[in-house]
Amino acid sequence: MLYKQIEQNKRKTFLLVALFIVLVMGVGSAVGYLGYGEAWIGVILAAVILAFYVPITYMSASSQVLSMSGAAIATREEYPQLYNIIEDLCIPARIPMPKIYIVQDPSPNAFATGIKPEKGSVAFTTGLLQQLNREELEGVAAHEIGHIRNYDIRLMTISVALIAIIAILGDIGARMLFFGRRGSNNNSENKKTNPAIMIIALVFVILAPLAARFVHLAVSRNREYLADATAVEMTRNAVGLKNALLKISNSDLDVERAKQATASMYIASPFSKVRKKNRGSWFSTHPSMESRIERLEQM
Repeated sequence: MLYKQIEQNKRKTFLLVALFIVLVMGVGSAVGYLGYGEAWIGVILAAVILAFYVPITYMSASSQVLSMSGAAIATREEYPQLYNIIEDLCIPARIPMPKIYIVQDPSPNAFATGIKPEKGSVAFTTGLLQQLNREELEGVAAHEIGHIRNYDIRLMTISVALIAIIAILGDIGARMLFFGRRGSNNNSENKKTNPAIMIIALVFVILAPLAARFVHLAVSRNREYLADATAVEMTRNAVGLKNALLKISNSDLDVERAKQATASMYIASPFSKVRKKNRGSWFSTHPSMESRIERLEQM
């Protein structure tokens, strides 16, 4: 059951990423048609924005998340148990030892960053360390290391960048259509001769950012399931992670410095109201706790 679930999650993620690429190219084509009457111009524009925006986001995302959360390096002298747990988990994960950070916050939560295992970091709130026993902490740590091993942070970083690119392209398309209609009297400048295709392109430009957001959230939820399964694979114990998720879900505290933009990075939503009300909505960054626990019980 465990390995079957891992393979299913990987296939779903591949399909979702493919859909993301189709959305970017589709909105680029629509922008090109609306602005110039030629879809290929928009595809080139999308490729140029991709070439600049993705690398910038890719290189700066991890440091930004750690800075925004107020995370500070944890020393071995102060947190020996945490270091021992992480070191033990890195052996079955076959990854280098990540940097360990602590966030001074009473809400129990954790997250991982790093675009590749060699750059990996894991962060735990003080509330999590205080409320969880060793078995539960091992389950959470294994989940976060699973994200690093599975290159989830890289995937989610690129996903966020693609959402931004689609929004940028959509804004360019709307501006091109508006100014083109107001300022163009020359028929040679206006090649948009098919009203039906224009309407389809306009609808696509308007709806693509929303669709991209849904895809991003679907990828995020899928990677949480995969990280849960990976954690069980490494620890051979689903009980610790299950009990940890129960404790986290029962907390009424928000992670104080968490932002909407970084909510998907945490093991559970950092906002208590979202954790309580989440029932697997399309707008959720995480699967419902009920569904995650149910899957863990089946492993």
